[in-house]
Amino acid sequence: MSDWTVIEGGVTAPRGYRASGITAGLKASGLPDLALIVSDVDAIAAGVFTTSQVRAACVDYCRQQLQAKPSARAVLCNSGQANAATGAAGWTDAVDSAQTLAQVLNIAPESILLASTGVIGQRIKMDILKAGIPKLVEELSENGNAAVAKAIMTTDLVPKTIALETMFGDRPVRVGGICKGSGMIHPNMATMLAFVTCDAVVSPPLWQEMLSRAANRSFNQVTVDGDTSTNDCLIALANGASRTPAITGMGPEAEKLEGMLTAVCEYLAKAIARDGEGATCLIEVQVSGAQDEASANKVAKTIVGSSLVKSAIFGHDPNWGRIAAAAGRAGVHFDQNDLEIKLGDFVLMQQGQPLAFDRNAANEYLKQAKTGEYLKEDTVLISVKIGNGSGVGKAWGCDLSYDYVKINAEYTT
Repeated sequence: MSDWTVIEGGVTAPRGYRASGITAGLKASGLPDLALIVSDVDAIAAGVFTTSQVRAACVDYCRQQLQAKPSARAVLCNSGQANAATGAAGWTDAVDSAQTLAQVLNIAPESILLASTGVIGQRIKMDILKAGIPKLVEELSENGNAAVAKAIMTTDLVPKTIALETMFGDRPVRVGGICKGSGMIHPNMATMLAFVTCDAVVSPPLWQEMLSRAANRSFNQVTVDGDTSTNDCLIALANGASRTPAITGMGPEAEKLEGMLTAVCEYLAKAIARDGEGATCLIEVQVSGAQDEASANKVAKTIVGSSLVKSAIFGHDPNWGRIAAAAGRAGVHFDQNDLEIKLGDFVLMQQGQPLAFDRNAANEYLKQAKTGEYLKEDTVLISVKIGNGSGVGKAWGCDLSYDYVKINAEYTT
């Protein structure tokens, strides 16, 4: 059983945080497009970012800031323009954004981190953004999570948010998070945009280590379409407002905090996969018997990222051959005679041999996922065993529907 409980509030559930989200006019749709998260005090900051060689200015800006000083007071996000592949002008816009917000908040520009999302190659509409910042600051609230979660969305169908609480002695510690992402999801870091807040006291190096491990076990294990974004970022703040003893090294309390951080990231990652463009269900692949966790994760992600597997799930076809083929090409050595495959409770293959199974019932299992409860009964579970090793891993994705092609064929037109 987990050592924490789910609570309301998302990124404003931890003490000492406020958030806001407004419609500034950056999007032609008129939907919310400017978001802000602020800590009342300096917070330890950590980040994981896209590995793409084509990066948004905000990514390089955040990397530079965190290398110079692993702390921050605020995160500003616009969901109107990506500001990626915009050259020196895009960098100037990023710096100008931070300076403008810093003046309104009366803090140093170096205490501000940035994120952007939208169409690649489009600069931020700076006159609109700068005009919206005073209102954004004015609307900061300890109850601002719903507004900020909506303001970072682009093609997302639903806002994605979670908060957890646990006890450290007689004091509660909370971790909250929001994220956005629906398409261009195949991260080599985190995925799209994710923001996490925490009120524990953690040393900067340890907080970064925790976040990197959490990302590897969550955001790095989701895929929708095999495309890594130019703007991917995961930013986590820890402001110490819980007034619990400082965590400076691994131990029972550090393990508990990292477990809660990982659980927040995993929930958000699954929410992104479930909300994949055109998706009708979530796919979870569990792999066991590998030599190590990295090998198990590699096999799991290869299976869940297979277009043939994703298409079969959409068509309610229990085609285990596609699952076996994807496992075999993952680049992980195993004896095919050890391969076992399950679809839900249906055992399809054992010891490398196909088994008879109720195909109609398996087909019905896949159909039911379309109408199941969000992130519960809407999940298709694929379990694969590749040997007798101790390595286990998970990955998440979604089915590949006709709508995915339609959405992306018409994205800018």
